Amino acid sequence: MTQNTAAPNTAPNTAPSKLSDVRPPSVNADERTTLLAFLDYLREAVIGKVAGVSDEDARRPGVASGTSLLWLVRHLTVVERNWFEWAYAGLGEAPSESDDLPLESLGTAEAVDAYRDAIARSNAVAAAAPDLDRPGVRSLRPDATEGPSLRWVLVHMIEETGRHAGHADIIREQLDGAVGR
Repeated sequence: MTQNTAAPNTAPNTAPSKLSDVRPPSVNADERTTLLAFLDYLREAVIGKVAGVSDEDARRPGVASGTSLLWLVRHLTVVERNWFEWAYAGLGEAPSESDDLPLESLGTAEAVDAYRDAIARSNAVAAAAPDLDRPGVRSLRPDATEGPSLRWVLVHMIEETGRHAGHADIIREQLDGAVGR
């Protein structure tokens, strides 16, 4: 796989274009509401990074590992479904990234719609949980004796989504120079 080393599409001596710069939520609420607000903020940051990007550019690897904006959206969709639906709530079968359409067949709008659907389902699982301490039905960790609590799932998803939002920041800036949220 070749690394994309092309310069962003910005004219010399001009600042890169700026995406929306929405700030993190400022909530003074209970723990569940606060955790979900920050997770939703990060989810929207990832979605914002693919906004206005062609399907071809969304599939373009931004790093030598092959990670692209489209791969990140699809990966986070699967992770949402795995942790909230399969592991915590015990619904359905564990999804895997190999179950999805190949990136070459997946459009950006379709990927974002699937991600938004997974987010809505994840938020429904979180809202229905009696408390943050109850262990989930099962774990994705092979050595675990029980599923993690909803609190752990929420914090893990904040970490996972934030990590990949940072990857999306870098890939988007490499594609067209756009920076910001």
